[in-house]
Order: sequence, then C-alpha cells, then structure tokens
Amino acid sequence: MTLALGSDHAGYLLKEKIKEHLNNKKISYKDYGTFKMDSCDYPEFGYKVSQAVVNNETDLGILICGTGIGMCITANKIKGIRAAQAWDEQTAQLSRLHNNANILCLGGRILEEDQALKIVDVWLNTSFEGGRHESRINLIAKLTGL
Repeated sequence: MTLALGSDHAGYLLKEKIKEHLNNKKISYKDYGTFKMDSCDYPEFGYKVSQAVVNNETDLGILICGTGIGMCITANKIKGIRAAQAWDEQTAQLSRLHNNANILCLGGRILEEDQALKIVDVWLNTSFEGGRHESRINLIAKLTGL
C-alpha cells in the first residue's frame, strides 16, 4: 500500500508526525506538499493528493489542514474521490467500513497528535464492508456524476 500525503501550513506539523509514524510502520507514502510552514492555499494540495488517488499513483490519501474541512471539500470535488473528515476512531472506521473513503481528512489545529495517529491507524486497518453500502456509493456516483 502506498499513501498520498498532503497538507497546508496549518497541517504541516501533523503531516510530518504522520510521516514519522508511517515510517515506523514501514508504510509507503508520497508527500505532495507543502514542505514548509509558510502560509499557502490548501486547495492546491488537496487537488494534488486527490489526483494521485484517482490516477492510481497511490492507493489512498491523507490530507491535513487546520480543521480538515477545507481539504475535505476540495477533495470531494474530484470525480472518484470519497473523502471523509474524521475526528475520532469511530468516524475513521465508519468512513472506510460504510463509505469506502479513499481519502482521510484531519484537522491539524483541532486534533492532538496521539489522537490523530490512532485515527490514521484505525482508518488504514479498516476495510470496506460492501453489501448494502456498495449500492449507496454507486447511487452517490450516479446522482452526482462524481
């Protein structure tokens, strides 16, 4: 498995901690930026990570901004992306189990580091349940064209 990682300045420090965590677990990733704490625009990085996922350059993605909201909105504008903002382990688990989320969005200014790493672990270790949820995902794609 290879992950795409991206953040703006507000998510940069948490992204760096997640990279360290993934290195310790020997999980491969590609970092799409930002690479510094200077103010920048989150849509650029949300778009880059989303493109990496839909173009099968990576399997899944993780995006971090101040709240996770802006990244989630950006990612969900891309056809084929099902981005979910998670603020605890349960929302992370359900986003994969029921919604087959392929991008996890986190708030670098609202989550403590240890909580964020738990969320990442649960999200990465949960598989899509399928069944009745598959038809709902298909219906979303049909209704929205995304």
